[in-house]
Amino acid sequence: MKTLYWILIFLGTFSIMEFMAWFTHKYIMHGFLWSLHKDHHLKDHDSWFERNDAFFIFYAIVSMTCFYLWSYEDIWYTLPIGLGIMAYGAAYFLVHDIFIHQRFKMFRNANNWYARGVRRAHKIHHKHIGKEDGENFGMLVVPFKYFKK
Repeated sequence: MKTLYWILIFLGTFSIMEFMAWFTHKYIMHGFLWSLHKDHHLKDHDSWFERNDAFFIFYAIVSMTCFYLWSYEDIWYTLPIGLGIMAYGAAYFLVHDIFIHQRFKMFRNANNWYARGVRRAHKIHHKHIGKEDGENFGMLVVPFKYFKK
């Protein structure tokens, strides 16, 4: 039974992270921490790294804290929570940074309906270079209106 709980907690955490990514992006990145996020919309430097990359540190710390609590405090359910956060972070990095923004030159030839929809939705978001008016959505769950065949 513990295995079932473990899987449900992992999947639940992964799913909640999609909401957290949307919430963080809309209210924090395009809110009071716009100063860190704006270089993602309007590149004002020559570096491969962006100030925006600092946001992953927060979720990494939360995930590492969960691993600590599991390992040293023997709180079993913090392991699937920490792994769910980490797995979402890896999926986000793969979809957003590698697939969409091509920070590594991979998946350039992906051209199925999902790939086109994700790219289209993100392009619409990035056409706004200011703090306001950017259409917002999660990274993995994109509104169906962007999926055209």
